[in-house]
Amino acid sequence: MIELARDLVATTIPYGQKTKLPKGSSVEITQELGGSFTVLTDLGLMRIEGKDADALGRESARPLQEPVAEAPTDAKAVATEIWNQLKTCYDPEIPVNIVELGLVYENKVEPLPAGGFKVEVKFTLTAPGCGMGPILQAEVREKLAAIPGVRESAIEVVFDPPWTQSMMSDAAKLQLGMI
Repeated sequence: MIELARDLVATTIPYGQKTKLPKGSSVEITQELGGSFTVLTDLGLMRIEGKDADALGRESARPLQEPVAEAPTDAKAVATEIWNQLKTCYDPEIPVNIVELGLVYENKVEPLPAGGFKVEVKFTLTAPGCGMGPILQAEVREKLAAIPGVRESAIEVVFDPPWTQSMMSDAAKLQLGMI
């Protein structure tokens, strides 16, 4: 158990509501992936952003993918980098990234006339009622904006087709003990 060193705002899982956790609250880290922490509190599961790692006595959460140093030069290279960045976005309840979970339905890249690229990503959630959609959407937007050359992005949460476990990669199923 870790005692919080300062007040912070966490996000309840799966509802997505912001909740203040006061200094001295006890938390247990259950997942530290993709630049954020999932913690168990007396109020249930919460997501703590990497910027608040100091309150947990940590330097930061590991993003698992370093930002790109040079701008990708063509749409194919940008699409590859988008997949790399999406693999650093994790479902806060499942220790598998959204790509391996099969949640990403579209990764579209178009060159812009003035230079750079426009990116469109469509992804879904493991459950339609999950309140974490806007949080994951903001995380995807932030990570894709860090790719040099990406000038515009449209990140959309969709529910058609509905997600099923059959969409998971074999690696994800293996990691979760499903095969």
